Amino acid sequence: MSKFNKGLTIFLVIAIVATIGGIIYLSLTPKPGDRFTEFYILGITGRASDYPKKVTLGNSAEVIIGVVNREGQTASYQVSIAVDGVEDNKVDVGTLANGQKWEQKVSFSPKNTGDGQKIEFYLYKDGSDKPHIKDPLRLFIDVRPP
Repeated sequence: MSKFNKGLTIFLVIAIVATIGGIIYLSLTPKPGDRFTEFYILGITGRASDYPKKVTLGNSAEVIIGVVNREGQTASYQVSIAVDGVEDNKVDVGTLANGQKWEQKVSFSPKNTGDGQKIEFYLYKDGSDKPHIKDPLRLFIDVRPP
């Protein structure tokens, strides 16, 4: 084997090892743009279905709220539930480490009868008075008289 071929082979092996190392590093190192909070609601069965659609006035409805911290640092969260624009319930999620998930059953109680009442779920982070996510999660329910 000539000196040129030996040198080329060594160069190619080093290039391949460096490329594999770079790919592993990039796949394991989070990018700054990947920081976010997951915020979701599930039906009482724990699925993204079976949400309450009809409620009798005087009764409460239940959903599961979920929050996953993917901010790259510890953060505290609170959730506010509003029925037709009026706050009905506040839930203190607490402090979550990066990557930590929180899910809990929560309830809300409409105060008036009517169809298409808007239920909004607002997420707040680190004690802010402005929602962390601009648009709230929404459900619409029909409230029947007892």
